[in-house]
Amino acid sequence: MKKVGLIINPVAGMGGKVGLKGTDGPEIVEKARAMGARPESSDKAAIALHPLIDVKDEIKLVTCPGEMGANTARRCGFEPELIAGIEQPTTAEDTEKAAKEMLEKGVDLLLFAGGDGTARNIYNALGDDSPLPAIGVPAGVKIHSAVYATSPRNAGQLAVQFLKEAGLPVRRSEVMDIDEDAFREGRLSARLYGYLQVPCSGELMQHLKVGGVETEESVLEAIAENVVEKMEEDVAYVIGPGSTIGPVMKKLGLKNTLLGVDVVKNDKLLASDVNEKKLLELIEGERAKIIVTVIGGQGYIFGRGNQQISAEVIRKVGKENIIVVATRDKIFSLEYGRLLVDTGNEEVNRMLCGYMRIVTGYHEELLYRVSC
Repeated sequence: MKKVGLIINPVAGMGGKVGLKGTDGPEIVEKARAMGARPESSDKAAIALHPLIDVKDEIKLVTCPGEMGANTARRCGFEPELIAGIEQPTTAEDTEKAAKEMLEKGVDLLLFAGGDGTARNIYNALGDDSPLPAIGVPAGVKIHSAVYATSPRNAGQLAVQFLKEAGLPVRRSEVMDIDEDAFREGRLSARLYGYLQVPCSGELMQHLKVGGVETEESVLEAIAENVVEKMEEDVAYVIGPGSTIGPVMKKLGLKNTLLGVDVVKNDKLLASDVNEKKLLELIEGERAKIIVTVIGGQGYIFGRGNQQISAEVIRKVGKENIIVVATRDKIFSLEYGRLLVDTGNEEVNRMLCGYMRIVTGYHEELLYRVSC
């Protein structure tokens, strides 16, 4: 019988919708809670566990007490073996302790739900030379690392595939993380911490985020010109993060939150660096559109670094009112030739699937497929 380890970071992703850009550190977690944030990682872990329900009689699930795994496992119908000695509330050190003990218990595969901080904890515990394959369930705000599946559901599907198919290859994939304090100040400072072994299978695993700065200023200027020219009166525009969108705000003569979300209406800045709650207030009863870009190297348009634009915001605005902008180089560098969404809501993900237009220049567009 195969053993599957499960570790959930209970606070991963809580800072996303409230605009805190991460939850590293107890002070930020408390601030997120005070702003109305709620835990989401357990729900995403449950989505990942769902494909494993069909093979639950063939595997033994090893996990942590309470919110770090047991509650979610039992909710999905598993009777897990528990790691001892972990108190509530849990810490990063508990994640590392659990990963080490699972390695000692000989688990065949480790599933962990969180963001880049959680991936760092797993790496700290296992190290570069560990043979234990791991799959990240994307549940955090920062997900730059290449150890995460493209969605929680795909994490579960890949786990089943790995457990059932002998000889499925693994590869060493990058664990990246950024300085959250710098991130909140609008500066992106990322570094490579190490590598984890992850199963490989087509489009189920995401790629390392490309953090290079776009040098084609004329292309970005043309994209901005196209977007601004088509802006309508009395429409609230939700402006997503990213250097590709920055020139749009510059052309409007407005201050831009590079790594946050702003709202513009009639060429005026309504609000800067807003969270999900504020967004919902601003678009209530209003005509609204969303402008987002594509994460280079990965292809995400929602669910990575822009969680403030939540499933509920997207539902209210509607797919037809989403404007995607990107350079052709960024689009053509996407290995699998499709865009990705991971909003945390399966219904909204399905709504976004299909084909979407991408503004790539002045009166230039590409039609690209969106997968979820």
